[in-house]
Amino acid sequence: MTYAATSSARPGLPDPAREGDFYAGVSMKRLLAWVVDALLIFALCMIVLPFTAFTAVFFFPLLWLVVGFFYRWITLAGGSATLGMRLMAIEIREQDGYRLTGTTALLHTLGYTVSVAVAPLQLISVLLMVVRGRGQGLTDMILSTAAINRPAR
Repeated sequence: MTYAATSSARPGLPDPAREGDFYAGVSMKRLLAWVVDALLIFALCMIVLPFTAFTAVFFFPLLWLVVGFFYRWITLAGGSATLGMRLMAIEIREQDGYRLTGTTALLHTLGYTVSVAVAPLQLISVLLMVVRGRGQGLTDMILSTAAINRPAR
């Protein structure tokens, strides 16, 4: 499976009907990546906690959101995938097929953070990932991004 975003024959994201291998198992991989990322964010929060003189215990959900926001933004901007996504061999691509820019990574992270903070939005996002051909969540649909299996290099 190879994919060249610069190919004039295939501009944009791979077509799920013709290039289904790019989307095979991505929803489950996203779930597993999310678990890995949640564990990493928890570990980062535990590292930060003593630096707040343990007062962050009283606002731990807020700490989680802030640490998670910066973790996701930095990792998405740096390689179009969080560490969990990299472990699962998936990455998020923009509509043109290229990796996320820093701005798109920021917007994607913001959309994800809002959907996590508002539970019904997260439920809608998960349902969309399961039923759509490209496995796009709510934020992905708004930004025209999609998670794909990492192409061979």
